[in-house]
Amino acid sequence: MYIVILLLLASAAGAVYFRKVADDPAVWHVDPLTAEKPGTPNAILVRPETGDRTAPAYAVSPEDLARAIDEMALAEPNTSRIAGSPEELWMTYVQRSRIMGFPDYISIKALPKDDGATWAAFSRSRFGQSDLGVNAARLARWQEQLRARLGS
Repeated sequence: MYIVILLLLASAAGAVYFRKVADDPAVWHVDPLTAEKPGTPNAILVRPETGDRTAPAYAVSPEDLARAIDEMALAEPNTSRIAGSPEELWMTYVQRSRIMGFPDYISIKALPKDDGATWAAFSRSRFGQSDLGVNAARLARWQEQLRARLGS
């Protein structure tokens, strides 16, 4: 009985800690074009030409792409922008898991490509070794939402 109570208290304390931990833009606002992945499998890079996946091109300006990315990201649950802006064409978001509040950081740059735009993104977990595919799934979902919204 005491072990169950202790585990519940530890879980509650962890949830509070993970939700309140500071999101330092000096640490997490990184350029996805030059970022290096950690040695753990809880991160993904999407770039126009290199990375874990290749970002598509869109027939819109980089400014329009940055605004679309920002609107889409901020519409997601438990997500806020911690650095950058669509005007800078470079933003970093924190998205926290629903139950425990684990933070993931997503840095995205909108880039010119031919007569349109593309993007680079680095999505990674702050804690742990595995993210159970959450970061890769997020960027795949965002890419699909951008395609539906902007075409490709």
